[in-house]
Amino acid sequence: MTPQMIIDSHQHVWDLTRSPYPWLGPDVPEYNRTFTFDEVQPQLQAQGVDATVLVQSDDHDGDTDLMIEVAERHPEVVGIVVYVPLDQPDLAAERLESLRGDDRVVGVRNLIHNIPDPDWILRPDVAEGLGLLERLGLTYDHVSVLPRHLEHVATLSERHPDLRIVIDHLSKPPIGEAEREPWWSLIERAAENPKVFGKVSGLYPGAAPDGWTVAGIQPFVDRAVEVFGPSRLMYGGDWPISTAAGGYERVFAGLRDALAGLSSDEREEIFAGSARRFYGLDEQRLAAAVAAAQEAL
Repeated sequence: MTPQMIIDSHQHVWDLTRSPYPWLGPDVPEYNRTFTFDEVQPQLQAQGVDATVLVQSDDHDGDTDLMIEVAERHPEVVGIVVYVPLDQPDLAAERLESLRGDDRVVGVRNLIHNIPDPDWILRPDVAEGLGLLERLGLTYDHVSVLPRHLEHVATLSERHPDLRIVIDHLSKPPIGEAEREPWWSLIERAAENPKVFGKVSGLYPGAAPDGWTVAGIQPFVDRAVEVFGPSRLMYGGDWPISTAAGGYERVFAGLRDALAGLSSDEREEIFAGSARRFYGLDEQRLAAAVAAAQEAL
């Protein structure tokens, strides 16, 4: 059964003329082009997705500016997770001051998984930047791909008790691998803080993203539901990264099937309620997004 409202909490756009995107290039040819909202919009409509949260794809102001411009043209965009330099808190404060008039700006992310130092997030200057988010009531998206990244969630929870944190892609569980540890234990430890949420998104192995199956991701989805509960999990389509995993429809259908054993109310939480609360999405913007989605049908 399809939930009454669907919010995709993790969607990207990028334009190679607007930002450097140093992680793109010949090593990832499937992603090394511009991806626009116009390209994904029919796919969102086909799956009944009413609203999306755009998430930064580059540690650069140009990427943030692009997302804001896309949101101006598409009422389906109800939230934006922007980039500000967390290791330069003064610059971060200045940039956030310039963005504070836009209620779609709901959180901040830095591409910490591309930083060689896995302990970067614990640096004193970064702690000051996270403290800024905490004071302003903004959320923090944690791009956790290594066990070390996931270990840090508990430390961040202790240092910043009022900071709402969401773990992107459930910290990339070891799908298709023989050993589930240390992810299995670390995700439980991270979930002990009620202000920490998880995104049910990006659940495919990086080496062979199109090789995932519902049976393969099911244990990790079940574990996430066990430790977080549905009220702290949110659906994310992870487009256009998901294009290499079979495309939007396949990923959406797979996650829907993996969550089919939950009650209707529990699925409602994962597909809309959790993102709505975590990001504090504006209700008028949500209503406008639903109206635009219905008009497009």
